[in-house]
Amino acid sequence: METRQMDSPKSDPRMEGWLYLIRSNRFGLQYSRKRYFILEENCLKSFKSKPASEADAENPLRSATIDSCIRVTDNGRESFSRKVFFIFTLYNTSNHNDFLKLGASNPEEAASWIRSLQGVAMQQGSNSKRRWEPYIHPRLNDPKNAATRKRSVDWTSSATMHVDAMTSDVIAPSQWKIFGCKNGLRLFKEAKDNNSQTSNDFPAIMAVGVIEGACEAVFRTVMSLGLSRSEWDFCFYNGSVVEHLDGHTDIIHIQLCRDWLPWGMSRRDLLLRRYWRREDDGTYVILCHSVIHNKCPPQQGYVRAWLQSGGFVVSPLNQGKECVVKQMLSIDWKLWRSYLPKTSSRSMTIRMLCRVSALKELFRAKGGDQFPVEFLTGEVESIQASEEQTKHEGGLMEQQDDKKEDANSMINDAPVSCSSSLIGLNDASDEFYDVPEPLEDKRDTNPQEEPQLHPNLSTAANFVKKLHGLLDSNATRCYGSTLQKDSTFNTPCTWAASDPSLFLVRGRNYLKDNEKNKAKGTMMEMVGADWLQSDKREDDLASRPGGIVQKYAAKGGPEFFFVINIQVPGTSAYNLVLYYMTRTPLEESLLLERFVNGDDTFRNSRFKLIPYISKGSWLVKQSVGKKACLVGQALEVNYCRGKNYLELDIDVGSSTVARGVVNLVLGYLNSLIVEMAFLIQANSQDELPESLLGTCRLTHMDIAKSISVDSLNNS
Repeated sequence: METRQMDSPKSDPRMEGWLYLIRSNRFGLQYSRKRYFILEENCLKSFKSKPASEADAENPLRSATIDSCIRVTDNGRESFSRKVFFIFTLYNTSNHNDFLKLGASNPEEAASWIRSLQGVAMQQGSNSKRRWEPYIHPRLNDPKNAATRKRSVDWTSSATMHVDAMTSDVIAPSQWKIFGCKNGLRLFKEAKDNNSQTSNDFPAIMAVGVIEGACEAVFRTVMSLGLSRSEWDFCFYNGSVVEHLDGHTDIIHIQLCRDWLPWGMSRRDLLLRRYWRREDDGTYVILCHSVIHNKCPPQQGYVRAWLQSGGFVVSPLNQGKECVVKQMLSIDWKLWRSYLPKTSSRSMTIRMLCRVSALKELFRAKGGDQFPVEFLTGEVESIQASEEQTKHEGGLMEQQDDKKEDANSMINDAPVSCSSSLIGLNDASDEFYDVPEPLEDKRDTNPQEEPQLHPNLSTAANFVKKLHGLLDSNATRCYGSTLQKDSTFNTPCTWAASDPSLFLVRGRNYLKDNEKNKAKGTMMEMVGADWLQSDKREDDLASRPGGIVQKYAAKGGPEFFFVINIQVPGTSAYNLVLYYMTRTPLEESLLLERFVNGDDTFRNSRFKLIPYISKGSWLVKQSVGKKACLVGQALEVNYCRGKNYLELDIDVGSSTVARGVVNLVLGYLNSLIVEMAFLIQANSQDELPESLLGTCRLTHMDIAKSISVDSLNNS
């Protein structure tokens, strides 16, 4: 299915091609309708067939206006009527009743549409107050019928985190050291951390090779669990999807064959949580780690190995004609060490990594652009199970929906019925967009495999530790002081300011040479942090009485606070709150003053975060990345402006991709050192060079040490 992108004489982006409109019938069953779409200037048009002339292109079946209030989110893979689509959703940030769910037949088409739609929305910033125009048939677009139009709500606002896996905005040493070459692959081992106090019996090993094929084809081949996988994966015997969590995450079970294992060794299998995403530059990231799942207990005849971290990174090369494939594994094979040496585990891991070489030969033999059909069928069998039970009802309803749509297109003055609405027929259709949150008692990692942060303490040491805990619990706490500061970076569950020179920002001549330089300092000083737990969403924490912000407000001084409230939803909601302060008048920094007093559209287009995992497993480092992202373009941000502060309430749950990354990070949180930098993006010459607002370093955070908001309010 071809999608074309071209430039009009006015240099406005134009996209056209076939997409699938995703709808819901009155029973809540989702189905797809194939339509031809044209994106021209700021208008998205839909047709039942490809327009034969420019005159036909002026009479669309439906149309919508794209302005700066529109967000485009990546929902990943979904299945309807035994077809797999790559879904993306357009929604209005000021009115969640207005949304449009579309599907493409492959991830590259979806990425092209997302990029073009986001570009159009960004260009319409000057018209940010224009309201979203509902996506309706033009002959039914009568003002007197607008009041009768029914809509339902979609609360699944998932977005793509713009993190480039191949480039970095952080200056950091390489974590890999080459130790050999085999079958045309370079082999690397993870460099030892001199500051680490724990030993790893299963070090990470990575294989790197170049494949003559497009990234998308390699991605689909690696994701397939069908019979075609046996053409390159000599370790593979059988595979299935145990549970489909969302468009980017699933639980898979893989049984390994015995042929390549050492003599006398029992068969192994793996139960993995698999997460994937596509980067802006066309890189595909597939991350896996072992989990425990009640739907797939250990099976007779198999010993379940434990994958601590692993996955693939597929990056484009030579204008997309080739790609660089990296596979990393850190795996416990559950060997009996009494009769097998430690080197057996390492040699088995290296042999498994040689699958990249087999994948390379497969693409060389098949011409490079073919991918397995099983990706479109067998890969989603678990998703199809519920559809089979309602296939007959769904088919009847789809026929009725088509008849109603055709009938409505012939009516000029009749009120708009629910069936003609873009949103669908069921007022409760938003229930199909909910992504189940992981339960608190479910762990993504085996507790026995988690590294111990502290050695075993003696009885006296335990007594002292408990005494410190009692002192901490009895201490008076307020907003802005629940997380302790430790500039030595040695105490767990503490914060400190990171070195600004770790991060790269746009230089004075960035518009000419695209060069970034080391940051020389920060505009604000980090003065406090909170690590909070609540049973509901907590907004505008800076306004809470008794907090650090309100204490300074009562004094009437020149201090101004910039508060970043990162909200992690779930059965228990967590808030990481960072407090930055400056005594310099805002007027002395025009960009900061414009950001603080500007509108939300401007703020969403400028606020950037640079993440960096300075200590942690490869799995977490790869999932987070080291590339700056525009937070407001990826997540929903609520801005709270007070007398002496601006607070940004960032909802991580508004993005499927971001939520998957954060859930992964939470599983390894107490073994990580997380560093972040925040800044306002400079787009014009008078705004350059960029300056960091502030930095932060979080050392070995612990969910168990989060402070209850209720107890904080009572104190």
